[in-house]
Amino acid sequence: MDHSFFKQIYSHSNIKNEEYKRIIDAHTKVDFFKNETVLNEGKVSNAYYLIKKGLFRSFVIDYKGNEITTDFFGPNDILIEVASLFLRIPSKETIQALTDCEMYKIDFKDFQYLYSTIDGFTEWGRNWMSHQLFMAKQRAVTMHTQSALQRYLELMKEKPQIIKEVPLKHIATYLGITDTSLSRIRKEL
Repeated sequence: MDHSFFKQIYSHSNIKNEEYKRIIDAHTKVDFFKNETVLNEGKVSNAYYLIKKGLFRSFVIDYKGNEITTDFFGPNDILIEVASLFLRIPSKETIQALTDCEMYKIDFKDFQYLYSTIDGFTEWGRNWMSHQLFMAKQRAVTMHTQSALQRYLELMKEKPQIIKEVPLKHIATYLGITDTSLSRIRKEL
């Protein structure tokens, strides 16, 4: 396994080099194919994944029956449905592969063991979760304070691979706009 990949994702100064071996050994390589579902709405998540290669999206079905993309995930991201995994409740989201993907899976019980036995891993987990809460709040605020163009430009800057490889209909619902509005924005640029 590529140790640098794991050290990049689980980067924390208090994780000792010898502890990385235990962390890496807790993961299993898995592949998903384009359009394959990683987690279905209504199912409890029992693992999370480190993305080595590929793109994913999470989505919900709105009250009108439309798919609304809630997030995108790409290389070096952690693919997770936090509420389902940690609260042990059925997921409200579905997670789908947008491309063929290579990932490393860690089961919830193995994560729990590492979290309770490696102090640096515990600190990493707290830092990661704090960052995720900040990002979720920031996204909620920008959905109300930025124009569709500003949101699109931000996505282009933060996740250019999404703009290049993901169908426009998924990008549009993620940005909270129609396909037509997104096409108009792209033509103006």
